[in-house]
Amino acid sequence: MRFLFKTDYDQDIRLARHGGHVFWYSALMVLLVLSPWLLDEYMLAQLTMVLIYSVVGVGLMLLAGFTGQFSLGHAAFLGVGAYTQAVMTNAGIPFPVALVAAAALSAVVGVVVGLPALRVKGIYLGIATLAFGFIVEEVFARWESVTGGNAGLHVKAPAIFDWKLETATEFYFLCLAVTVLCTLAVLNLLRSPTGRAFVAIRDSEISAQSMGIHLARYKTLSFAISAAMAGLGGALYAHMIKFLSPDQFNIIQSIDLLLMVVIGGLGSVHGAFLGAIFLISMPQLISQVKDFLPAFIGQAPGLKAVIYGLVLIAFVLFEPLGIYGRWLKIRTWFSIFPFYRKGMFKRQKSFQKSDRLR
Repeated sequence: MRFLFKTDYDQDIRLARHGGHVFWYSALMVLLVLSPWLLDEYMLAQLTMVLIYSVVGVGLMLLAGFTGQFSLGHAAFLGVGAYTQAVMTNAGIPFPVALVAAAALSAVVGVVVGLPALRVKGIYLGIATLAFGFIVEEVFARWESVTGGNAGLHVKAPAIFDWKLETATEFYFLCLAVTVLCTLAVLNLLRSPTGRAFVAIRDSEISAQSMGIHLARYKTLSFAISAAMAGLGGALYAHMIKFLSPDQFNIIQSIDLLLMVVIGGLGSVHGAFLGAIFLISMPQLISQVKDFLPAFIGQAPGLKAVIYGLVLIAFVLFEPLGIYGRWLKIRTWFSIFPFYRKGMFKRQKSFQKSDRLR
């Protein structure tokens, strides 16, 4: 068991809480850097997709897991970033400029969505963002002069001025750098007063407002940051896929993104990465398992959706804290055995009288 004796506030908000964190995260970074020489081309492409979805997942985790805002239209922000990157790259604009523009435009769209959604929450906020997702998908399909419509749009390889990133290894390192920077940015944001305001809004809007937190400002800011990170992920996604069409950013994609953070573990940055690994690896596992199933099951067109639904139901019923929550329980069990209690991780939520009467 590890005992941490904290003597000042700086120690409490430090990124690496102890030497074990430094060692394991350093080992993970070394492993990721060496991955192009350890993995074949297919596995490296899968790892690149995990990094791309991790960027989007961290942004959605900030919105849903730390601010408590429910979004069913996040694929729209992903699409805005992807199409912005594709159009600007095809026009000859350098990759870094196009990447910043994709994030900025997605953030603006996030503010446009966030402002009208301030008056609603819960399932009503989900319906509002779902409607926005349908609108954006229709815009992608109808605005043929820019997006190519249903015929699709080809995307050129990314180029940093005179340097073209044409190989899979170069693009992988680009995605790794963006993922690390985005993760560090979110971790530092969560340590700041802004991040603590997000968490306060998630736990109780009335209590947060009574402490002087401006709900409209911070909710809109959370939407903007989350949309910007989805736009960054969309820009990388466009170069990874190399071809865009409106049906890639439909409601199914939004549900997959929400499924990613719920199964990974709401309220933890680790959960976004674990959810991205699940989202990318699950189709591969299904394709390998279905060969051993009876033909009427293995060849069924809706097998993937059924398995996803069953997995989500299982997590909601038996492990609401997600994959990362299960890991925390296992780690704690080994740390404090035999003093582990079953209800140790049960969330105790207390309501003020004003909350109960709403």
